[in-house]
Amino acid sequence: MTSDQNSVSTRRAFLVAAGATAALGALPSTFPDAIAQAAKPLAAKPLALKPGPDSALIVVDVQNCFTPGGSLAVKDGEQIIPVINTLAKKFQNVVLTQDWHTAKHISFASQHAGKKPFDTVKLPYGNQVLWPDHCVQGTDGAAIHKDINIPHAQLIIRKGFNPLVDSYSAFLEADAKSSTGLAGYLRSRKITSAYVVGLATDFCVAWTAMDGRRAGFKTYVIEDACRGIDANGSLAKAWIAMDRAGVKRIKSTDLG
Repeated sequence: MTSDQNSVSTRRAFLVAAGATAALGALPSTFPDAIAQAAKPLAAKPLALKPGPDSALIVVDVQNCFTPGGSLAVKDGEQIIPVINTLAKKFQNVVLTQDWHTAKHISFASQHAGKKPFDTVKLPYGNQVLWPDHCVQGTDGAAIHKDINIPHAQLIIRKGFNPLVDSYSAFLEADAKSSTGLAGYLRSRKITSAYVVGLATDFCVAWTAMDGRRAGFKTYVIEDACRGIDANGSLAKAWIAMDRAGVKRIKSTDLG
């Protein structure tokens, strides 16, 4: 298996288990120890990273559907908004992402007879978790949360608009080959480092971070500027997968 194929397999494994578990397939015998390690708090000593013109902040899916009151709300999702607004002031370059589904998207449980949200089905591009209808194009639920205040953001990447393919990552659709164009945009701006925040840690944030690393960017996930679904250990599994992919886990206090 090539390194690219291995990376794709790792990302797809988030969708293998039923429900929102996002299991990582075959795991080593030391996996319980790895779970415990992933749950440990980060070292208290700040790293003093200083984002420059070659760095970009990627704010993933802070939308009404994913915050309290939304159809696919992430617990405490609104709590990251002040952290993200503060972080954004440290970056010259900011990209927002927006889940942007058609009304009858293939990832919606409502489009599969006898299925309910968080069931899984086999689709041509792999296993797919079925979701409640969410982030439908042009609806209030798809809007970026009103409290996000980043007037200098230069780009919004809309993803998931292909009715036949879901899209978690800001770089690639779930078929692992259809590009959003984000990698090319960042390279054209001479950006080499990506800092990822948003919702949800164990799905769209993790896929974005791993695809960013695979695309050659030095990639960080800012832990306290994200929230996860965390169903049956999916959050710890996501951190393990990101670590294996070379993604760095940091806190907002690590940025100078």
